[in-house]
Order: sequence, then C-alpha cells, then structure tokens
Amino acid sequence: MKKALITGITGQDGSYLTEILLEKGYEVHGIIRRSSSFNTSRIDHLYHDPEILDKKMFLHYGDLVDTSSLNRLLEKIEPDEIYNLAAQSHVKVSFEIPDYTAQVDALGTLRFLDSIREVGLGKVKFYQASTSELFGKVQEVPQSETTPFYPRSPYGVAKLYGYWIIVNYREAYDLFASNGILFNHESPRRGETFVTRKITRAVSRIVTGLDDNLSVGNLDSKRDWGFAPEFCEGMWRILNYKIADDFVLATGETRTVREFIECTFREVGIEIGWKGNAEKEIGIIKSIINDKFEIVKNKIVSRKDSNFSFTTSNCVPGAKIVTVNPNYYRPTEVDLLIGNPEKAKRELGWRAKTKFTDLVKIMIDADVEKVLRRGY
Repeated sequence: MKKALITGITGQDGSYLTEILLEKGYEVHGIIRRSSSFNTSRIDHLYHDPEILDKKMFLHYGDLVDTSSLNRLLEKIEPDEIYNLAAQSHVKVSFEIPDYTAQVDALGTLRFLDSIREVGLGKVKFYQASTSELFGKVQEVPQSETTPFYPRSPYGVAKLYGYWIIVNYREAYDLFASNGILFNHESPRRGETFVTRKITRAVSRIVTGLDDNLSVGNLDSKRDWGFAPEFCEGMWRILNYKIADDFVLATGETRTVREFIECTFREVGIEIGWKGNAEKEIGIIKSIINDKFEIVKNKIVSRKDSNFSFTTSNCVPGAKIVTVNPNYYRPTEVDLLIGNPEKAKRELGWRAKTKFTDLVKIMIDADVEKVLRRGY
C-alpha cells in the first residue's frame, strides 16, 4: 500500500485529494497545525468514519515553519508521495503579512526539501502546489509552462521561490519533485474569503432574505476558473508521470468577476444589469426569471427545479444588489489569467471537464442548501 503525506489536508484541495487517494487504495497522512481552532470541517465525513480514521487516514501535528516537526514526521511515516498544498494562499492578505507568507510559502518548501534529503528519502515523489499568480502581469496569452513569470503580490513572489527551489533541487539532487501550476479552481469547499465563494455565499443569503447586497472589488478581473476535484486528480497524475516535470492545469477559458456574479444570480432566477462605472458602478435587478422560480407579487417563493423552498422580498426589480468596495482592490492588480493546458492534455491525458455554468450551479446550490439548513 502506497503512503501519501499531505500538507494542507483540511483545505479545499487537501480534502478532495484525500478522497481521491483513499479511493485509489493509499494510506493517507495529513499534517495539521496546532491552533486554538481545530478545523477539520472539510474532512469531517472522513474524520468521523471509524473505518477510515487511524486505519486509512492519519492526522499529525506539524508546521512548515518548524523543521524538526518535518524531520520527525518524515522519519515516522516514510511516505512514497508528498503533496505540499499548505500555504498562506490569500493574495490580498499576503500584502498585509508578507513576512509570514514568505516563511510558509517560500521557505516552508525549502525546509521540506531539505528534510527529505536529511532523512534520506531519496525515492520519495514531491508535488509542489504552484499557482497561476506566478504569471501576474502576464507576458503572453494564454500562459503555459514556458511563459515568463511576473508575480504581482507577496504571495506570487513567495510561490515563485517555491517553484524555482523545486526545479533547482530536482536538477541538483535528482529529487523527483514536480510543480503543478494550477489556475483558479473552485468548489463548495472553497474558503469564504475567496471571491467566487464570497459571491455564491452572499447571493445565497440575499435570495433567502438574510442580506440585501453583495460587495466586491474589481469587477473586470479575468480568471480561468475550474472545478477543484478535477484539478486534484491532476495533481496525482503529475506525481505519477514517468518523470518529474512541471505542468499547467487550467480550463483554457477566462471569465470576469462580473460574469461570475451575473451567472450566479441567474442560477437563482435573477437577471442583473449595471449602472455607473469604476468604484461608482452598481448592479441592479433587471428582472426575475420565471422559469427558475414561482413568483407571487414580485416575491420569490420557491425554486422549481430543486427541493429549495423559501420566501424573500429582497429581490424586486430595480433593487440595488451589487456594489463596488475599493477596499477589496489589491495594491497591484492581476487583470488577466488564462492557462494553456495542452501539455497536461498531451502528456497526462488530463483535461478540465466541468463547464463554467455547471461550476457556478454546483457552488450556489450548495450554499443555498447550507443557508436553508443552518438558517444563516
């Protein structure tokens, strides 16, 4: 039985990757940080399964800023594969805590690689979670494995160090170490501070009468958004390729934040229009889509194509429902990201399958269901 070690196991990607590896028959070990809030919500269905916890999945305390903990865990577990997914991954936050971002995202990767060498695990395979934020101020469209990097945030800069130290140790010490340059990938497990989940979470609360407005930053930022479970399966393919190499995983399509908002509202039966420009721009309700909902006196009563049932009077034509908040702007913006996944298609047989509209539907349905179940 192969053994895999995952950092960031309680995150979006870590939880999906754990499920994938368990299905493939792996013994999965995850590193969690010791903190005041023990958050395993994304893996609770595994954590509370007596057939999995401490039999097929094992959790260990450790930290990428603590070399001794990495050494101890590598000696104890002796993994066949390591997936380094842990990071301070919020771009906006990286401007506020650049030192910590560098300690975890850059030097944390270096510590891990040195621990592998110190412990003597020369045959282990190491996956580094890289990012499309490496491209930042893009030098070509679309972006591929050969596109020059130009990061525009402390997060991107730290990840660039992580990328190059992987390449360097691969060449210098013959380590099987690979970079997955993953473009944005989303799911219902995405953190609520990330823009896609912030949108679906807010829209679910608006349509159920708990909020009346969505506040966002740059409406015209363009991103290549895919479905997280598919990208996590791609991580496994990268690490099980015949040689250590670097791959872009992306859908090859780009959409604006504005389009994501419009599509999300459309999924709950609301057509959005726009007025004004720049920081003064607002989104208003143009109409209620009757084929999505039962309408009684301009009130949304119930969704026809699901089990959702609720009543709200927030959503009436003409209501202001989206505003722009300049506080959400980054000091240096990344305006356009669109990946070229041809190498992954050709060499790994990997491709993104979930369409943009289907991704949005998956996310908003999950958030509406969650709000109705919890009541908040």
